[in-house]
Amino acid sequence: MQQKRNIQIIEWEDLDKKKFYSFGVFMTMTIRATVYPATLIRTRLQVQKGKSLYNGTFDAFFKILRTEGVRGLYRGFMVNTFTLISGQAYITTYELVRKYVSSYSTNNTLKSLVAGGSASLVAQSITVPIDVVSQQLMMQGQGAHLTRFRVKPKMAMAARKDRVTFGQTRDIIVQIFAADGFRGFYRGYVASLLTYIPNSAVWWPFYHFYAEQLSKLAPSECPHLVLQAMAGPLAAATASTVTNPMDVVRARVQVEGRTSVIETFKQLLAEEGLLGMTKGLSARIISSTPTAIVMVVGYETLKKLSLRPELLDSRHW
Repeated sequence: MQQKRNIQIIEWEDLDKKKFYSFGVFMTMTIRATVYPATLIRTRLQVQKGKSLYNGTFDAFFKILRTEGVRGLYRGFMVNTFTLISGQAYITTYELVRKYVSSYSTNNTLKSLVAGGSASLVAQSITVPIDVVSQQLMMQGQGAHLTRFRVKPKMAMAARKDRVTFGQTRDIIVQIFAADGFRGFYRGYVASLLTYIPNSAVWWPFYHFYAEQLSKLAPSECPHLVLQAMAGPLAAATASTVTNPMDVVRARVQVEGRTSVIETFKQLLAEEGLLGMTKGLSARIISSTPTAIVMVVGYETLKKLSLRPELLDSRHW
């Protein structure tokens, strides 16, 4: 028998799908734009050797802002917006797999774990080629010497901003294909799966766990959305800490053009020790906190706005 929950979960069959997808695109784009600078900083911190370029998250932020301006914090952002596709694929897979697993088990932890892992598998298959290109663009500027591919000087000095954006992107794509062929766009795919499948599989069960525990501690009149907004960052910090070592390996494989996840892991451990496994963790948690809040508030609000009309009065928010 399914355990009664204080915070009721809106399932796939409860949603008006047209509203769900319409609002979902806007929500995903907002989240990407909000956290992109932290993602860029995390990538540069993970790829640098020791502290050769930056001493930490805030040092990186101010150095990039001072030398490259605000645009420097959004290098590769236009390419990264194509992950809107993977974002929609992720939430669709998550909800459909939850529904499928419900046919066999009412255990919410199991449903969340299987659905989260499956959603990440589908999303990463779409995201990795986009990440490979956008990460190369992120590393231009102060981090250009750390990457295999560099944009041509004439691209960087072009007069028109649209030519700079798409000219640099095209230049990087051509270089990747010339060096590695089609497989180059899936460099680090295994490392990405080993990072994001566990991350997603851990995040969802912990999110529901923290939300439920907070609901038991909070006053009964406390809005559920507030509790969910608190549970999101807690789950994100937990998942980020667990999966950060593989995230460092993933970043180095994709940016430096390595082929072996195991050899990259061994070299990182030999050169920088266990502390090397924590590189970019603070930036990751800092980026994941607003991401989790915006995502949870946006996602739960999205589901409530998309709830079928006949079910509106049956839910307590």
